[in-house]
Amino acid sequence: MAAVDVEDESILVSVFKDSFPENWRENPDFATYLLELSSYGVEKLNREPERLSEERAQILQQTRELAFSNYKTFIRTADCTKEIYRDFGRVESSLSKLLEKLPSFGEKCRGFVKEAEEIGVSRRMNSLTLNRHTEILEILEIPQLMDTCVRNGYYEEALELAVYVKRLEKKHSLSLPVIQGIVNEVRQSAQLMLNQLLQQLRSNSQLPVCLRVIGYLRRMDIFTEAELRVKFLQARGSWLRSVLAAVPDEDPYVHITKTVEACRVHLFDIITQYRAIFSDEDPLLPPTEQALNEGTIFHGWVVQQIAHFLETLERDLERGVGSRLDSLLGQCMYFGLSFSRVGADFRSQLAPMFQRVATETFAKAVQEAVDKFKDDMNMYTLISLPSMLRNTIPTVSPGVQPGTLQPPMGLLDFPPLACFLNNILTAFNDLRLCCPMGLAEEVAKCVEEALLKVTKLILVFHRAEESAFSSRERDLFVRFCCAFAEDMVPFLNRCLQVLFPPAQLALILGVPPTQVYKHGNVGCIDVSAVLEPLDFVLPKREPVSPVLDLSVELSSSSTTEAQLPASVQSSVSETVESPEVTAPENEADLDFHGSKTPHAERPRTQDTEQNVPVDTALSSTDDQNDALQPLSLN
Repeated sequence: MAAVDVEDESILVSVFKDSFPENWRENPDFATYLLELSSYGVEKLNREPERLSEERAQILQQTRELAFSNYKTFIRTADCTKEIYRDFGRVESSLSKLLEKLPSFGEKCRGFVKEAEEIGVSRRMNSLTLNRHTEILEILEIPQLMDTCVRNGYYEEALELAVYVKRLEKKHSLSLPVIQGIVNEVRQSAQLMLNQLLQQLRSNSQLPVCLRVIGYLRRMDIFTEAELRVKFLQARGSWLRSVLAAVPDEDPYVHITKTVEACRVHLFDIITQYRAIFSDEDPLLPPTEQALNEGTIFHGWVVQQIAHFLETLERDLERGVGSRLDSLLGQCMYFGLSFSRVGADFRSQLAPMFQRVATETFAKAVQEAVDKFKDDMNMYTLISLPSMLRNTIPTVSPGVQPGTLQPPMGLLDFPPLACFLNNILTAFNDLRLCCPMGLAEEVAKCVEEALLKVTKLILVFHRAEESAFSSRERDLFVRFCCAFAEDMVPFLNRCLQVLFPPAQLALILGVPPTQVYKHGNVGCIDVSAVLEPLDFVLPKREPVSPVLDLSVELSSSSTTEAQLPASVQSSVSETVESPEVTAPENEADLDFHGSKTPHAERPRTQDTEQNVPVDTALSSTDDQNDALQPLSLN
């Protein structure tokens, strides 16, 4: 029923004023009763309060009767209401707690659903894995199989596995971490295989092994073609250095000869292997990117190896190889000759080394001869020799062919000069074994300086003893100086012309043999300069000019004429040296019969290269020159 309208509201206000509660306005029964009441007449309205009182009393009576008759029900109802109220409170509390826990419960339910889904997926994956167990096991065992193949040397199988793993990496490396793990392990095994292959190149590997190793390295696709060449040369060079490092270093000659042999054999093998494996006809890089010449890498490596060998040779030559320089020269020349076939002839670089060593050795021997002469002169006294004893000395030693170059026998009267000449001849014999024509001027200058020192020592002796000279001693001193000037100095000049034949010097200089002296003291001594300090002692003589001894020239240029004493023909790799006989310190030790002591031969040094032709620029002046015979002093 609709609420009280405005008209009824005004009636209510006028009738009841403010005597009814405000909530009656919203009560539909009140509005209905009000409408009904407004339809009553006056009488009925007057009786209405009584009726209402009676009806109220009746209702109260009925209520009492109802309560009396149903009071137990009311009590139970009240108890039930109380219990229900209490239960509703508990329900409300439980519902509140439930509402609090529902969000977390919902979250856990969602987590459960997610886990259930994952378990389902995992179960499906496990089922699929179980079905593909064999294939998966094979893939997982690839790293172990790769390692086994590499360690056992099965490189073909290892390379096939590496290729298969590369395909797997391209397909699944981003989606499957296990594949990436397999790839990493296989790469470690591939690195081990690379180290093993390079180690094989660092060992004594023959050409088939090198070809196989380079083939594997190419298939691994790790290095470019240029890098592969460099790696090959580095590895083989490392092996060659290990071989050279194992050569005994105590004896310089043994060390350098074994080094020459090792370098010649092994280095040539490496070059052969390189040329068989790498073709220089194919470019290292594509034509648009080619930045290197094909032979640059190989050429640079060969030059480096030869430079190392030359350093070793120079170091051992400085340490000293004794009298075996000719044998060493022959081996080195053969080494250079064999490398000329591969375009690496280095014989021209050997000339300065051996020339310097020969010069230093000769200069040292000459200086020792001068020092020995100085010591002899300090203890020398002039004592006359009986002429009849001197006449018993034979002019030609037994066993020596006539016409050969013989030391002046008159020097036997003067032991210091004889000993000095013997020492110089010994130096000449050592030099003859390895006597480059380029040393002609240096050797002549060295001998000339030594003779100038001898001249000064003679003058020192004269100044010290002149005041005590008797007429006989003065005569002996003049004879001493004459023997030096007329016998020893010209003889040494002839020896130089034998070592350095004027014909060959003229051929090198491009002048006639008679004009060689115009180019300075090349291969001869300036006799005038040597004897000038002794002019006041020596008898007057014609001026001496450096004229060539044509007889020596002719004899040195002919293989049929008599040469120096033909004890043993000289060659590049062997020589015979007569022993140096020390002169006695006084005249009482001289044997005036001039008997000769047996000549001991120098030990021969031979090697596998002794028959190999040697560069003529470094060879002895004449292959048929024989050792110079020293004076025999008993």
